Amino acid sequence: MSRKLKLSRTYSAVLSALLVGGAITFSGQAAAAAAAGPSLSEADFERAKLLYFQQCAGCHGVLRKGATGKNLEPVNTRKLGQQRLERIIAFGTEGGMNNFDGIMSKADIKLLATYIQMEPPVPPEMSLAQMKARTKVHVPLKDYPTKPLHGRNWENFFVVIERDVGKVAVIDGDKKEVVTHIPTGYAVHVLKALEHNHAVHPENPKDVGRFWYTMGRDGKVTKIDLWQTPDKMLVAETQIAYDARDIAVSGDGKYVVGGGYWPPHFVIMDAKTLEPLKVVSSRGVNVDGEYVNESRVAAIYDTPHAPTWLVNMKELGQTWQVDYSDIDNLRIDKIDNAKFLHDGFFDPTGRYFQIAANASNKMVVIDSQERKLEAIIDTDKRPHPGPGANWNDPKCGPVGGTPHLGVGKLTVWGNDPIKHKDNAWKICYETPTDGPGLFVRTHPKSDYVWVDQTLHPEPEIQQSVKVIDKKTGKVAKTIRLTNTEGYVAVHFEFNADGSEVWASVWNRKDSKTANGEIVVFDAKTLQEKTRIKGLFAPTGKFNVHNRSNHVT
Repeated sequence: MSRKLKLSRTYSAVLSALLVGGAITFSGQAAAAAAAGPSLSEADFERAKLLYFQQCAGCHGVLRKGATGKNLEPVNTRKLGQQRLERIIAFGTEGGMNNFDGIMSKADIKLLATYIQMEPPVPPEMSLAQMKARTKVHVPLKDYPTKPLHGRNWENFFVVIERDVGKVAVIDGDKKEVVTHIPTGYAVHVLKALEHNHAVHPENPKDVGRFWYTMGRDGKVTKIDLWQTPDKMLVAETQIAYDARDIAVSGDGKYVVGGGYWPPHFVIMDAKTLEPLKVVSSRGVNVDGEYVNESRVAAIYDTPHAPTWLVNMKELGQTWQVDYSDIDNLRIDKIDNAKFLHDGFFDPTGRYFQIAANASNKMVVIDSQERKLEAIIDTDKRPHPGPGANWNDPKCGPVGGTPHLGVGKLTVWGNDPIKHKDNAWKICYETPTDGPGLFVRTHPKSDYVWVDQTLHPEPEIQQSVKVIDKKTGKVAKTIRLTNTEGYVAVHFEFNADGSEVWASVWNRKDSKTANGEIVVFDAKTLQEKTRIKGLFAPTGKFNVHNRSNHVT
């Protein structure tokens, strides 16, 4: 379950229109679901359905089959009973599920506990025609500027997810000023820019890092132009799913691909206008030989050395390497690996993609050059690298690392099969932390690796981060970012030259008020430099230079 408490008004309206009202409805309404067990009034059923879709479906699935989270079908939940389910929702589990006591109301917890004992409703599909009808161009291509119009150092901009208000903030990394707040989809999960690709090149090389594409959890895609004046940076939008997580840009700058959690498919769009061009179903047979209807699209990345995307199928345990050089005759290499795929990152060479199969407690390595599985690394409970981190270890050479959703630990493995073959894809060391976390980040010029502990229920721990020395693999410093009740520390990003580390602080109880902030640290001394305030639940932060140049 996510940390969201109250429903975004915009998101509520969108979901109500899409999933409840009009011609598009969930099947299996309250009356039918009530016949065989626990029941809710129609109004309570609709509220619980919306809460589940927003807070629980990401881990447990729309159909409740389970993935990162456990299977929540009635055959399992009814065995636990109402009171036990309420306690699990309220206090979380040692396996990595968040605690909701003090965040969600007791009434909402009770509703959810009852709702997950009822048969899950089946959401609608979405056609290409529906997607095209939701596509809007706010700034025509003819009005795109040929140079930045604001006089700022846009290559050191940070684009920051303001999670629960459906916005992205653009922050000037030099001046530490918020440039603008851009409306996007609800709870943007990730942003991607046009990146450097060694195999294909965009028509205009200056476009690298300029255009950013967001994917909201409501499946809404927006295109941002960082050269525009602040009031015109949102240039286009569309919607390709009702529930979604990731997006990527082709190296030639022609296409954008977005992946749906529901419906389970991925969609190729025109990168200039966001017009949807092609829909590909992700349903199929998993690595265990079982057909999966809810096969969700997890991480998507452009491969740095080929005209392909890596599109990861969470429930199938497959990575699909999709060649976009001819989208009319799409070539897809389906690479079997492990369930349930989530977030990943490339090694420093850009050849090997390292992705967490978190519910299987594994890191999967894909050789994007050979288009095949390279290795599978066994880890502790539920690895979750987020955008990941690579660095050099004195003993093992080049390494990558991940924190875990289910245990307080940083796991580090060798990732250089050429010059350090004996250490490649083997665990180099593990560093204990005080609690489970979501993100790890470093920079080639930094001596440290930063890890958060957001998932621990104790405020002192979830408000603190660990700074780990690259030379020793030991914790060099524990930094508490805040001691204000209800706030947590999460996610890191370095500025363009690697001299600063930015970390987010946001309020779990009230994320729709501008009371979040970003704490900026000196990357060498680890001393706090300043705080950027006036942000709405800032989570993921993406530096233009670092992300468009594959700096991890």
